[in-house]
Amino acid sequence: MFNIYTPLLILIGCVLQDHAYPADELMPLTCRGRVRGLEPSRGDVDDALGMFSLTLIDTLDTLVLLNKTAEFEAAVRRVLKDVRLDNDVVVSVFETNIRVLGGLLGGHSMAVMLKDAGHYMQWYQDELLHMAKDLGLRLLPAFNTSSGLPYPRVNLKHGVRGPESRTGTETDTCTACAGTIILEFAALSRFTGDPVFEVHARRALNFLWEKRQRNSNLVGTTINIHSGEWVRRDSGVGAGIDSYYEYLLKAYILLGDDLFLQRFNIHYASIMKYISQPPLLLDVHIHKPLLPARTWMDSLLAFFPGLQVLKGDIRPAIETHEMLYQVTKKHNFLPEAFTTDFRVHWAQHPLRPEFAESTYFLYKATKDPYYLEVGRTVLDNLNRFARVPCGFAAMKDVRTGSHEDRMDSFFLAEMFKYLFLLFAEEEDLPFNVEDYIFTTEAHLLPLSLSTAPHAPSPPLDDSNFDWTCPNTRLLFPDPAFPRNLRDPIRSAVDKSCPRPAVSAVAAEDGMRFMQEMMELSSQQQKEQLPPRAVQIISHPFFGRVVLTAGPAQFGTDLSKSITGVRGFVTVAEPYSGCAELSNAAFVQGRIALLQRGQCMFAEKARHIMKAGAIGGIVIDDNEGSSSDTAPLFQMAGDGRNTDDVTLPLLFLFYKEGNILLEALKEYREVEVLLSDKARDRGEIHWTEQEGLTAPQMLQSSNNRQPPWSNCCKETTTKGHQQEEQICLGQETQTMDIRLVEFCPLV
Repeated sequence: MFNIYTPLLILIGCVLQDHAYPADELMPLTCRGRVRGLEPSRGDVDDALGMFSLTLIDTLDTLVLLNKTAEFEAAVRRVLKDVRLDNDVVVSVFETNIRVLGGLLGGHSMAVMLKDAGHYMQWYQDELLHMAKDLGLRLLPAFNTSSGLPYPRVNLKHGVRGPESRTGTETDTCTACAGTIILEFAALSRFTGDPVFEVHARRALNFLWEKRQRNSNLVGTTINIHSGEWVRRDSGVGAGIDSYYEYLLKAYILLGDDLFLQRFNIHYASIMKYISQPPLLLDVHIHKPLLPARTWMDSLLAFFPGLQVLKGDIRPAIETHEMLYQVTKKHNFLPEAFTTDFRVHWAQHPLRPEFAESTYFLYKATKDPYYLEVGRTVLDNLNRFARVPCGFAAMKDVRTGSHEDRMDSFFLAEMFKYLFLLFAEEEDLPFNVEDYIFTTEAHLLPLSLSTAPHAPSPPLDDSNFDWTCPNTRLLFPDPAFPRNLRDPIRSAVDKSCPRPAVSAVAAEDGMRFMQEMMELSSQQQKEQLPPRAVQIISHPFFGRVVLTAGPAQFGTDLSKSITGVRGFVTVAEPYSGCAELSNAAFVQGRIALLQRGQCMFAEKARHIMKAGAIGGIVIDDNEGSSSDTAPLFQMAGDGRNTDDVTLPLLFLFYKEGNILLEALKEYREVEVLLSDKARDRGEIHWTEQEGLTAPQMLQSSNNRQPPWSNCCKETTTKGHQQEEQICLGQETQTMDIRLVEFCPLV
């Protein structure tokens, strides 16, 4: 199996502790914790953050699954000691339920199991469960509506009413937001014996069921929580609806209530009739289900093949999964949204786990080794394109390989959990996962809850109702049959052409780019250009850090350069670049770093050209600016002919520029690659300098094996001495990641 748990432990035990704790999330590019209110707002995304050490709680049961019980015990003690749930902060009811409440309940389930085994957690007296109930009570005020559908947000300290709450004025919520409560709330009720939580979750589900469109038996994406009117009438299985369907089926599995299975089957029949167009899953209108609502798909629907496996409908699961896999191979990651001809629609990828989840379930159902190959591709791409010195960074643009300073808690809670389970043998697992159900956040809840005391369900009409799931062994007696389903889909995706960059920008409605605001009213208007990449390729980054850069409308067109422009960076003097450079001797043959302001961009370019620079990077002088929160900047000329500018000039916002400046301050010699998109580290050819190759230079200075050799890569991180060795045998079938020394969780 792939030994992938060591980097996970490094992240939890060292990076999170040293750089992020007690913050909710790790910022892997800047190696610090994301604290809400101290970083630029990201809008609704920040509603998951409640100053309650989100990532630590979200990852508790993962530690047990990886058989790291001592670390789990230490982590539980830390949660009990440090985490507060009464913070005056407005949070998402949906995210807090699945990540924090689910994390506490999953941790409690693991603690009870370990205590019963008699070795660990002997001191445990349901403390995590008490915290879970406290949190559940803080979420309950959100359900105080006439419909029973919860408000989308709640203040953990003040609820939803009154000026102190700063919420409670919303009228709409998504179907998944209101319909993804039942597993956690029912588990909380059955663990504690207090039925109030399950009652509220059932009431919300019942209301959504009653509001389904009776002819199509589909639900919309957004609903008014007071009137029950559908605000958005498009219906699919992706964002906004996804986990509503998931929780209907899983509620039946966990709670044993046939009502949930009946409702799921009715919905599922409509999904397969109207939305499923194998291998595609396309949104339709609930009132006119034969009318498509859009021509693109979002990445959250990647969970659906896994749900189809639980349903027992394996054939369409194989087909849709294969389509998703081919899109993944085409772009290295599954874009946030892609068109029906498999082109990028939204280019971000926040390291979502849904595709890995479906891969795991399909392998469990078929035992087809093909899905191990799929998992290997996912793992390889994470290590090649997303791994950075302080963790794994979300992809800001899958087309360029640029990163976002973001590592959501679900990456550790779900992605690594499903990858570990995919490759684990039975003897690798410390307990039988078949005794548990995975929540939508992959938290483990015991199936024994179905026998716990609970409120009775209404009588069920089971006429003409199929109670059984098909046996997958009988479905596919021919081992080649799944391959025969996949091959036509692979061919269809392979034949699609990559989208031209300008079309990709148009597909994103121009949100990623903007024209520079010029003082000259007579500025010529030019078409917008796609983003560029600044890739740090020197030690200790080795191409792992990619910064999204804005292009210039003049100078070298990097999209026409196969190799890009690479060189060591030097700060220009003066930093503005608005006068002849006083350090021209140091700039010659290098890439000059400049500050925005005081003169036109073209003037800066001419000054560094005169000094002999091979390229330039302009860094924004607006402190706090970031490509995370602003459209990319496009540098315009100065209103006159700029054909004399023959070097590439790129623009970095303050945040991304500061990453480069900090690297230069710490390592003095920093080499970067300017290109139209990030290069795979294997594609970067190391050049000779001062008589030594780059590997020899590093080896002579560090007296260790060069990082890009066939066998070993070793890195040292600040704070604690941590060495990580990755052996990549050219002919091996496994990737063995071993820890030489790592810091413990506490």
